[in-house]
Amino acid sequence: MNKIKVWDPVVRIVHWCLAAAVLINFLNEGGETWHRWEGYAAVGLVVTRLLWGFVGSHYARFSEWFPTPRRLIPYVKGMLRGDHPRYLGHNPAGAVMMLFLLVMVLGMGTTGYLMGTDAFFGEEWLEELHEIMAYTMLGGVGLHVLAAIVESRRHKENLPAAMIHGYKRVDSAVIDVIDVNEKPVEQH
Repeated sequence: MNKIKVWDPVVRIVHWCLAAAVLINFLNEGGETWHRWEGYAAVGLVVTRLLWGFVGSHYARFSEWFPTPRRLIPYVKGMLRGDHPRYLGHNPAGAVMMLFLLVMVLGMGTTGYLMGTDAFFGEEWLEELHEIMAYTMLGGVGLHVLAAIVESRRHKENLPAAMIHGYKRVDSAVIDVIDVNEKPVEQH
């Protein structure tokens, strides 16, 4: 079976470190100092991923997967018909979820930071906003995990494993333009 390296180390490390940071922070919301620094680390990871979206490898770049209406609308219509193709990189719906989760982490980092400033310390509305964002993001994470499982089964490809080792299979049913410098590798 031909496979190609899709997810580079930066994408994979940021993905799993961010997942760990979100989980640790959710489970440790009472640990003030640890919670704050873990939040700063999460924001740093998001900033790293955003920068990598401009200078990273082919599949990491926004230009490859950003969910423009031209990409997203046909994909959603296909989903509704039960006929959406397999992508090597992020599919348009996955791209929307990725951006949503990144924005939520940045929003939580911002509200968390503001709660520690003199101007906003003790502001109940800000604490409530932070909490609403946390639970909204957790809902998005749940949907993300569920979609990864469903798409893995539908395409007969373990997507979480691909996010660990970086490889995805190449076949005729895939939607993508493979960079001419990236050669599929034979793996058994």
